[in-house]
Amino acid sequence: MIINCAGELLKFDKPKIMGIVNLTPDSFYDGNLLNSKKKILKHIENLLKDGADFIDIGGCSTRPGAKLITEEEEFNRVISPIKYIIKTFPKIKISIDTFRSKIAKAAIEEGAVIINDISGGELDKNMFSLLIKLKIPYILNHMVGIPNNMQNKTYYSDNIIVEINNFFSKKIFFLKKNGINDIILDPGFGFSKTLNQNFQLLKNLTLLGFQDHLILIGISRKSMIKKLLNISHKDSLNATSIIHTIALLKNGVKLIRVHDVKEALECIKITQYYKEIL
Repeated sequence: MIINCAGELLKFDKPKIMGIVNLTPDSFYDGNLLNSKKKILKHIENLLKDGADFIDIGGCSTRPGAKLITEEEEFNRVISPIKYIIKTFPKIKISIDTFRSKIAKAAIEEGAVIINDISGGELDKNMFSLLIKLKIPYILNHMVGIPNNMQNKTYYSDNIIVEINNFFSKKIFFLKKNGINDIILDPGFGFSKTLNQNFQLLKNLTLLGFQDHLILIGISRKSMIKKLLNISHKDSLNATSIIHTIALLKNGVKLIRVHDVKEALECIKITQYYKEIL
């Protein structure tokens, strides 16, 4: 599988890593840790040194129950840092984590190369118009509702895998019809899903995406781990690595979005070696 990323053809012959940079004071795990230019640049330096292929930058928390900030506040949180990040690391590949088209457009103008939209185009009707104009890689996430109420919208009339594939199918049809071919699918672990539904997704990852698209997994330190094991987000690294390993053994999973790059890379190396010797 190959995507065109700012004119560079990236081959996903093995899974790649997207390192998380949360420029928010209220993220579930690392909120308010990156509250200065020095800390942001050091964090990114560490992510890249540990093996991150992409850096995902977001300024609006989308954890369950989060209240959405204004567009202006999100702009102020992410655009200036993107400028000095790219100046410091000119070869970096930045994904902008936003559901707002104006934020995405500004980030792309500063040098971001991927849009990561947790709403799948549902929260800003101008997002797809922007994509059609820019024709850049797009991470299509499944979510119902908004972060503030999504955990009240976990009822699915059909099998959850079928419903997510139906959601993806409609979006993919529209995007491809309008010339958007570099689509990465994110089933949305923790978004509008119960604990059991999250693990149903994990178990049935090979049934998602029609075998034609890259699958992104965003499980790192999420509440599905915390709730099952009754541990804190801080103590969930080991469990995160276990779930990453399970996911990476499934065909189609080619991108993992993580807080801890070094450990994620170890999971990739082990699972790749395991697959190759069989």
